[in-house]
Parts: sequence; structure tokens; C-alpha cells
Amino acid sequence: MSELTKKQVLAKMRDRYRRAGKPYKTQLLDQLQELFGYHRKGAIRALHPVPAASRTAPALLGRPLKYEPGLLLPVLKPIWLAAQQPCGRRLAVLLPQWLPAYEADQRRLDTDVRVALEAASAATLDRLLAPVRLQRARTGRCGTRPGQWLRDQIPIRCGPWQESLPGCLEVDTVALCGGTLDDRHGWIFDGVDIASDWSALRALPNRGQHATLEQIKDVEAALPFALRAVDSDNGGEFINAHLARYLQRRPQPVLFTRSRPYRKNDNAHVEQRNDTRVRQWFGYGRYDAPEVFALINALCRGSLERFINHCLPTLKLKEKRREGSRVVRVYSAAQTPYARLLSSGVLNASAKAALEAVHAPLNPFHLERDIQRQLRAIEKCRQLPEG
Repeated sequence: MSELTKKQVLAKMRDRYRRAGKPYKTQLLDQLQELFGYHRKGAIRALHPVPAASRTAPALLGRPLKYEPGLLLPVLKPIWLAAQQPCGRRLAVLLPQWLPAYEADQRRLDTDVRVALEAASAATLDRLLAPVRLQRARTGRCGTRPGQWLRDQIPIRCGPWQESLPGCLEVDTVALCGGTLDDRHGWIFDGVDIASDWSALRALPNRGQHATLEQIKDVEAALPFALRAVDSDNGGEFINAHLARYLQRRPQPVLFTRSRPYRKNDNAHVEQRNDTRVRQWFGYGRYDAPEVFALINALCRGSLERFINHCLPTLKLKEKRREGSRVVRVYSAAQTPYARLLSSGVLNASAKAALEAVHAPLNPFHLERDIQRQLRAIEKCRQLPEG
């Protein structure tokens, strides 16, 4: 039997099956099984009426589209790039501050666009930015050399920090060597406050004890809070008598501790900032021209410090617990170091007023453009000519 004949027979039997009573339907099914060799269930399915093709539009599955990428991305992308590509949780916190700055700096926003951006969750922002998220491979070299001096006198600090008040700094140095550690290149001093996440960067022409101590003094003078503790790795730029005397021989001594040798994660806070605060801005190139360090320090004391500490929210670990084989980490709401410092309660009235006066006129887009301008000047003179 040809396929055409088979279809014609099924059409006739299907029409009879639709109009028949139960006894006759049973006979039709028996005939169909005998004629075509169908299973009983197959015969039933074959004789059921074929549904007519639907002429209505197909139903849209899932939630209705609330955030239109074509409208939001032209605004969201420049903010995300200027803020150094934060995650969705940090981006959701900085948008209320950055949207007015975007309007003052570039153009006014439609009301629906602004409302949608302010209402978007962190996960929604991550989904919107997924097509434009940049993937940058970063590799570097470690330049820590163990210092032998005063190791017995400087206690080892290990385990999680329990400090809730600003004033405890983790410090480190980062090589600007371009892949060649030969002690003729510059370094970046990096310090981060544990409680507030306040960051301080300074350029060093070398990693000598005197150069490091001078920049630590400069950082302490610029901090909006009192220095109470310093924790470093075991490099010779920190483990020396000059720094120990400076920190401990004062009316209110500063606690000086060090990490365990070859345990990089003991300084996890500053090690992470070495990437997001140093490499993100200065890269892995070589800096060895003498005049470049004054330019870097002018940038770090000015626009870069204000941009990092006043405009970029960060996440801080609130709780870590083990559930079976999993380690669950709970983070507090993202805040800028400036906001954490104001809410800490350690600033007196004059210090708080001075910090608020610095923050009030800041526009993150103006700061980011000024940073890029200074970085271009730094790039032009960062390396000595070959030969």
C-alpha cells in the first residue's frame, strides 16, 4: 500500500471514528490494527483528529522583557568601563552616585532609562553587560625577597583580621619591572586599610629601606584616620630597623607584624588590591625613568586616590562558614571606602567635615578622564631609552 493510499484510508477511518459510538470505535481500532499492524495505542493516536494549525502568534515563554539592552547599554557601558568594570553587586551600588555625574558630564537621560537602571538588580546588570565584558589575561612576577633583620622582634600575624575600626594597614610592594627583576626598575607601594578598604599607592624608585620609609610617612600623613597597626610580608624593604623604630618609638606605638614566610594568602587583602589597584592602572610594563616616579606620585596622591576611595564600591566578607563540603561566604552590602569611613565613628567633627568637603565636588567621569590624561603622560616617559 502506498503512502498516499494509507493517508486516504486513515482520513476516512478518522472521520468515522470521530462520529462513532464506543462499540463501533472498538471495531475501527481492531480493523486498523489488522490492516496496518499498529499497536493498540498507536491505532488510537492515528485515529485522533489532527489539530488544525494555529493562526495565532506563538506564546512568549518566560518573563516579559523589562530591561531593553538597546536602550540601557549605551548608558551602562561607559559607566561600567569608567568604573573599571565592577561586578554587578558593586555596580548596583555605584549607579545612584554615577548617574547624576553621567548626566552632568555627558547628556541627560530619559526618565524610563534612568528608572530602569536604578531598579535593575545586580544579576540583571551582569546579564546586560555579559556581551561586552572584557576578558584580560594578567600575569606577573613576584618580587618579594625575605628580609633577615629583626625577624625575631617582629611578631607573626596569621588568621583572619578581627578589626572593625580603621587604622590597620596591610602593605606590600609591586614590581614595575616589565618581566625583568634586575633592581633597576621602579616599584609601587600598596597599602589597604582592613576595616574601611581605604587604599593608598605610592611610587618607589627602588625598594631600599629609606625610599620605602619616606613613602610610608607620606601615606600616614595623608590618611584621614590614625595609624594603629601595620602588617607586611617578609621583604627587606619592611623588615628593617628604620621602619621598626619609626612605628614603635612614638608616644602611641603602632603595632608592627609580619606574615608567615612563603604564605602569600596571609596578606590576602593587599595581594588582591595589587591586581585591582596597581596592575589595573599601571599594567606590567617597565618603569625605570627617574622622572616618572614624581608623575606617578602626583597621580596617586590626587585623582587616583579620590577615584578609588570615593567612587568605587567594594565588597567585604561578613561571614564564612562550612556546610558539609562547601565553604559558604556571605558578603556585606557594597560600599565605598569613603562611606565606610564616615559610618565607622572614628572621625572627629573636623576630620569628617574635611573629608566631606573633598567628596562633595567630585565627579567620577572628570576624575577618570584626568587619570587617563596623567597615565598617558606617564606612559610617554616611563622607560629609559635602550642603549
